Amino acid sequence: AHAAKGDLHQPQVLTAQTKRMLKDPRIRALALELFGNWLDFRRFEEHNAVDRDRFPAFNDALRQAMFEEPLHFLVDTFQNDKSALDMLYGNYTFVNAPLAQHYGITDVKPQGNEWKRVDSADRYERGGLLPMAVFLTKNSPGLRTSPVKRGYWVVRKLLGEYIPPPPATVPQLPNDESKLGNLTLRQALAEHRSNPACSGCHARFDSYGLVFEGYGPTGERRAKDLGGKPVDAKAPFPGGVECTGVEGLRNFIRQKRQNHFIDTLCRKMLSYGLGRTLQLSDDPTLTEMQKRLTTTDYRLNTLLETVVTSRQFRNRRALPKAL
Repeated sequence: AHAAKGDLHQPQVLTAQTKRMLKDPRIRALALELFGNWLDFRRFEEHNAVDRDRFPAFNDALRQAMFEEPLHFLVDTFQNDKSALDMLYGNYTFVNAPLAQHYGITDVKPQGNEWKRVDSADRYERGGLLPMAVFLTKNSPGLRTSPVKRGYWVVRKLLGEYIPPPPATVPQLPNDESKLGNLTLRQALAEHRSNPACSGCHARFDSYGLVFEGYGPTGERRAKDLGGKPVDAKAPFPGGVECTGVEGLRNFIRQKRQNHFIDTLCRKMLSYGLGRTLQLSDDPTLTEMQKRLTTTDYRLNTLLETVVTSRQFRNRRALPKAL
């Protein structure tokens, strides 16, 4: 109707339609396609790297629940106009019955296909995206954890840092955590990092992964690794600080790297909205997105409104005429 009337291009109309559409259940498609591809869980329903003989609790129902958890979280963020920072610091999540059992959550009891919100999720070492089982499992080789993959995921995906690919001759760590002998995975990784060809890049992300050692290969909470050795979730971070666990990582990001997350979020959302790679001419819009976030308590929907009312979204560059 607005298109026929000829006023759909007006910013106030676009903003009103955006707010209307955000309340529609189909907003799940935005959560799935934008965040699923950005954060690399889009195809987790097909994930088969877990050894199901060693981890019998990991069945198809649990795998599906892991896949759905971030979608429920993100749809809730959009539809209730919550802070984008809840993705990092939110002290809540959503579970169904298989996921509640996997997380050891006993005071929330979903029935059937029901999903329920879990508040004060830090009681179970959960809350926000960082400790979600889908990301912890996706970034594990199957029979052990991987501080390398988990740390790389945080630094590359969430914080937008470019990390070059490893050299072709890089030595591999053992595939099975229970067969490391007297070494812990942390100690094996330290030996691996002593290789000059590896140390430079590993210094940039290993610590971000070591803080997740309290979570096993399928994201389960644990006090001992698969070899029976106590886990250590402490790691040194830039500036001479030591962080422990997910809460320590959250505090470090809040103090030192929150702006990197915000910049990455803005870039991903603008690129997705425009359907193309960003250009230098998009920098003013990115600046406006970040400015509006800081003046609206980081409300995620502010970003969407800024994108759809931007010059780039409302105009398409004309193709050159053929000679």
